[in-house]
Amino acid sequence: MAWDLFLWIISFFVSLALVASVFYQVICLTDLEADYLNPFETSTRINRLVIPEFILQGSLCLLFLLTWHWVFFLVAVPVTVYHAMLFNERRYLIDVTEVFRGISFEKKFRYTKLGFYVFLFIMVVFRLTLSAVYSFTEDDDLLHLF
Repeated sequence: MAWDLFLWIISFFVSLALVASVFYQVICLTDLEADYLNPFETSTRINRLVIPEFILQGSLCLLFLLTWHWVFFLVAVPVTVYHAMLFNERRYLIDVTEVFRGISFEKKFRYTKLGFYVFLFIMVVFRLTLSAVYSFTEDDDLLHLF
């Protein structure tokens, strides 16, 4: 049962990193819209985070698959497939010259991903709590046997 707790701790930190990454991207787009950042800074800051986000999402999905957590895998696989499609079509980076034209789409896209990652984060926190409680109560039962 210790491995299960370790899995959920890893999933917790990966999910937290994904939420923080997308939240930072939304803040960058909002700052661009409010004229606090120029398009070059915004696209540089967001493009720097895209590949690590794809890698984290893919590794989290693969982790759920390898540990046979099918519900979490089925929740995470559509975003992973969409990221793979964007990467294969080379549409994953924000262009500096066209960032103002697509700012409303990019913000809606990031808000949707933020909602998905928050939902996944809540699910992971719930399972982490259940796993920790189960792990600690199981150990107490073993101590009372001796």
